[in-house]
Amino acid sequence: MSRIGKQPIPLPEGVEVEIRDREVEVKGPKGILAQRLPDGVGVAVSDRTIVVTRDSDASRARAMHGLTRALVANMVEGVSRGYERVLEIVGTGYRAEEAGKGEIKFTLGYSHPIVFTLPEGVSAKIEERGTKLTLSAIDKQLLGETAARIRRLRPPDAYKGKGIRYAGEVLRLKAGKSGVKK
Repeated sequence: MSRIGKQPIPLPEGVEVEIRDREVEVKGPKGILAQRLPDGVGVAVSDRTIVVTRDSDASRARAMHGLTRALVANMVEGVSRGYERVLEIVGTGYRAEEAGKGEIKFTLGYSHPIVFTLPEGVSAKIEERGTKLTLSAIDKQLLGETAARIRRLRPPDAYKGKGIRYAGEVLRLKAGKSGVKK
């Protein structure tokens, strides 16, 4: 049996779970999330815990067992506490600023500024004079995808380290040409 899949998910106060027609809906103080259940996997609620079960020991059912448990646990945590992702903007003149409702304007060394529209459900806070961007959402997958799309606007340079990176990301810089002289 899956080690992750067999662990029960505790429900915090204020979080409710509804299961109907192969779909799990989680309601909490921060919002509502829904997830469709794959075939071969079932979800049951008892005594303020959620238990994920599988119908058979088929390869696909075993694979979906742990995945479904992780997705439901992420939904429970998202509607109760939410998620945050911090991005750092490194480089002379590189910065971000708000450009309207749900839009961020980036100055990243290109000939023009880039306006990025945030998807519904993701909010951003710009700090430290435009060099630190904090994204927050209740959907972990949407938040990670949005952070990756922003990072792709100007990935960190391998020689100088300039660009957009995740907070705490370790970047190994290359040496460059300084050792070539004879």
